[in-house]
Amino acid sequence: MSHHVDYLDQLESEAIHIFREVAGQFEHPALLFSGGKDSITLVHLALKAFRPGKFPFPLVHIDTGHNFPEALDFRDRLVAQIEETLIVRKVADTILERKLTEQKGKFASRNQLQTYTLLDTIEEFGFDACIGGARRDEEKARAKERIFSVRDEFGQWEPKRQRPELWNTYNGKINKGENVRVFPISNWTELDVWNYVRRENISLPSIYFSHDRTVIKHEGQLVAVSEWIRLDETDIIVNKKVRYRTVGDMTCTAAVESNASSVEEIIREITATKTSERGETRIDDKFSEAAMEDRKKNGYF
Repeated sequence: MSHHVDYLDQLESEAIHIFREVAGQFEHPALLFSGGKDSITLVHLALKAFRPGKFPFPLVHIDTGHNFPEALDFRDRLVAQIEETLIVRKVADTILERKLTEQKGKFASRNQLQTYTLLDTIEEFGFDACIGGARRDEEKARAKERIFSVRDEFGQWEPKRQRPELWNTYNGKINKGENVRVFPISNWTELDVWNYVRRENISLPSIYFSHDRTVIKHEGQLVAVSEWIRLDETDIIVNKKVRYRTVGDMTCTAAVESNASSVEEIIREITATKTSERGETRIDDKFSEAAMEDRKKNGYF
């Protein structure tokens, strides 16, 4: 067996251990699921951790209403295939209930507002742990997170009050009202995920592979034309062969030009690139140097 396969085995084993720690330490956990490659990888790992039993948690999707249709279709097919529970809560409903003000502008995103829906959903179901697919290599604020990351009773994160994690020992002790965000693939890189997808033959939504899409070029980024972005007279609409490295909302996720139509070709492409997936493709991370950290402190995943 090669060293490379041993390394994937090690990552897989760590993630399965974390899943089972969550099942053992918490009463009402949930797995946050978006239909993106990282949360799909989490579902695959959860199947390995708990089958032939059922998952000890539901899948939860905080739906902004600005999703790629391909990701939603894949979400529904996967949930039907594995026969697990899916809870969907819509940001649009939160906007009405809380009378929230939506962002204005060319790429009006609901990313800030989905935090309200997430915190309301945690309160509604009494979730004490939320499992997510964030990885440390994605963005510098995420690099500060522990694998068990405690949130206070207001859902807020304090980077300076994190617990040590030595010898794969995770401390899930929390006070009433607090919850823990759990990141089983925190130590994985984008390339690790794709190598694992290849090894395990994991299916992914079609938008991760090269396809034709109508886009506009904005500040060097290719953004899909959709009903949720504002087209200006100066915008030049073009059709490009693109794929997505990360799948967020259509309003804040840019595509990359690519002819990579297989997992092998994507792995070669990632190996040659010098930019992180979020650094290259997430518009919402570019508002300020601390954009992600500010959102996380307020309860964002």
